[in-house]
Amino acid sequence: MNAIADLNEQTDRSLLIVEDDKPFLERLSRAMESRGFSVTSCDTVSDGLAQIGKSAPAFAVVDLRLGDGNGLDVVSALKKKRPDARAIVLTGYGNIATAVTAVKMGAIDYLSKPADADDVVAALLSTNTDKSELPANPMSADRVRWEHIQRIYEMCNRNVSETARRLNMHRRTLQRILAKRAPR
Repeated sequence: MNAIADLNEQTDRSLLIVEDDKPFLERLSRAMESRGFSVTSCDTVSDGLAQIGKSAPAFAVVDLRLGDGNGLDVVSALKKKRPDARAIVLTGYGNIATAVTAVKMGAIDYLSKPADADDVVAALLSTNTDKSELPANPMSADRVRWEHIQRIYEMCNRNVSETARRLNMHRRTLQRILAKRAPR
C-alpha cells in the first residue's frame, strides 16, 4: 500500500516495459496499469531505444537478455536522456556480475524472474535508504528449478530433445519432470 501512495505523489507515471516474453509482458503491463502507471511496452532493444528517443519515461522495467541485444543498452540510453528516471532490470539469468553492471549503468534494482508486480512497484518506488525485505513466501528450490526448466522448454518451442540438450540432461529424465505437476 505504501508503494501506491508513493505513486500517487508522482506527477509523471510513465513506464516503459521492455520484455521479449510476450505473455509475461502482457501480464506485467496490465498489472502495472492497474497500479496507476501509464505503460508503454516493447519487445526488442531497438523498439525500446526508439521509444526513449520519442519520449523518455520516468520509470522503466527492462529484461536483461532480449532477442536483439542487451537490455542494459536501454537502461543506459534512458539514463542519458533522462537522468532522474528510475529503471530496474529483470532477468531469468541472474548473476552477481550482471547485477553490478546493471547498477553501474543506472539501474536502481535487479530482480530475478518470475517477479511479482508488487515487487516491481516496490523496487521502482523505493528510496535508497529503504532496505529490501525478504519475501514472505519464497519459492522452494524445486519450484525455481521447475520454473527454469519450463522457461527453457518454452524457448525451445516445446521440443523435449532440444530442451534436454540445452539443460544437459537425459531426454527421458526431462520427460518425467515435465509430466509431473509443479512443486509448491
